[in-house]
Amino acid sequence: MRIVFLGTPEFGVPSLKALVESGYDVVGVFTQPDKPKGRGKKMQMSPVKECALEYGIPVFQPIKIRVDGVDDLRALKPDLCVTAAFGQILSQEILDIPKIGTVNVHSSMLPRYRGSAPINWAIIQGETTTGITTMMTDKGVDTGDILLQKEMEILPGENAEELTQRMAPIGADLLIETIRLLEKGQCPRKKQNEEEMSYFPMFKKEMGEIDWQMTAHEIVCRVRGLIPWPGASFSWMGGETIKVWKAEECDLSGAPGEILKSDAKEGLVIAAVENAVRVIELQAQGGKRMNAKDYLRGHPVNCSACDLREEAQNG
Repeated sequence: MRIVFLGTPEFGVPSLKALVESGYDVVGVFTQPDKPKGRGKKMQMSPVKECALEYGIPVFQPIKIRVDGVDDLRALKPDLCVTAAFGQILSQEILDIPKIGTVNVHSSMLPRYRGSAPINWAIIQGETTTGITTMMTDKGVDTGDILLQKEMEILPGENAEELTQRMAPIGADLLIETIRLLEKGQCPRKKQNEEEMSYFPMFKKEMGEIDWQMTAHEIVCRVRGLIPWPGASFSWMGGETIKVWKAEECDLSGAPGEILKSDAKEGLVIAAVENAVRVIELQAQGGKRMNAKDYLRGHPVNCSACDLREEAQNG
């Protein structure tokens, strides 16, 4: 079976490795173009591209596969295409190329959490379980028939980056199981129930700004779900932005945005509309990620001078 793999971030790497190491003939890999990253703006390959090059697999990086990738894909004569967080929508022309079709490894229990960043959105919405779905891709956004699914728990306090790392190898295993069943003609296939569908948008940078008018539980879920990007943050009254890497809910109360505690012993505690948020790890503007108590040892914070209530009210 000739397989073409389409993927970009780290989530797709275990699936690509599983295909190769299971003996499948991966004849090409499509991934997003290299992008500048970091302060030096050095061009960086996607994790999937790095993996493909290690295996000596030809790599294609069209800006838009439905425009400038059609001929390359057709020339590879795939029996099956596999996608895992590729990051581009496939046209019907693309979907018609592989003989068997295109199997997608999607990181949610479809039809719930269609669209981009399903792992992040599940955490933001306060879910305690999620899962992997393999599906036959159609021209809609994650609307194709479900093949196999595997549910899994979201661990208490787990952030989106950590959950992604746990889910990726599970997705790889489910992919291989799916393909083997397809080869035997025994893979189950069912339509999605549109009444159970949910869809969430792509992230924008401004979504990371913490709204203290939310409950502490909602804020903590947002902190966990927005890692690594765009990250949850707030600004002191002086304008300095503080990124929150880890936080927990605590049973204290005050006006939303009121700084209740800010010392090296108690740490940094900020009131929400219900309960309060204890910041455990933070990153000051231009600084490094560190424990909030350690930060406060070197950067004393005057509660009244840095109160966030005015910003919370204005927001």
